[in-house]
Amino acid sequence: MRLTVFGATGGIGQEIVKQALAAGHEVTAVVRDPAGFAVTGTGLQVVKADLTDPESLRGAVAGRHAVLSGLGARKRSDAGITTQLTRSVLAAMEAEGTRRLVVVSAAPVGPEAPGDGLLDRGMRSMISAILKEVYADLRAMEAELAASATDWTSVRPPKLTDKPLTGTYRRVVGGNPKAGRTIARADVAHAMLACVDDPATVKQGVGVAY
Repeated sequence: MRLTVFGATGGIGQEIVKQALAAGHEVTAVVRDPAGFAVTGTGLQVVKADLTDPESLRGAVAGRHAVLSGLGARKRSDAGITTQLTRSVLAAMEAEGTRRLVVVSAAPVGPEAPGDGLLDRGMRSMISAILKEVYADLRAMEAELAASATDWTSVRPPKLTDKPLTGTYRRVVGGNPKAGRTIARADVAHAMLACVDDPATVKQGVGVAY
């Protein structure tokens, strides 16, 4: 497949690019500064673009089978950036007729998992309060997805780690795994790539966790 990855310099974005290349896909990595992007490989094209300008993104998404986005706020003060940049990606995709989009969001944006105990509900409430602005940004981003013409999927992980890829995790379409507390960025990337050609995930939130 021909894939485009936004947020390719981030932890999840880099993993998407690496795993996609390893699987033999053609990958276009869209970055602000190519000098800061260390991934290399056959089939990789690195494109510099202004992510706030949809027109500058059209060439990067034209003719692609799917677009994957690892865009997200890296700190609380960045809240709002995910919605803003995703809006640009959506506008570029709709202008080019590219439909498949898989993005990363977060578990607290999705519904509470049935059967979660008091500890998990309490942790969810505490984290949601601490990162209130970040999660508000992600909810606004998901609202933009729902209003778009794209065939979107929002993958919602809990706390992220930098552990190696396992390929073994729980996945719930339309919800969150019970007592799902952590997952490695590498496995989030794996889950996002797996969603690309899975029709059951289209226009759905997908919770992933160990």
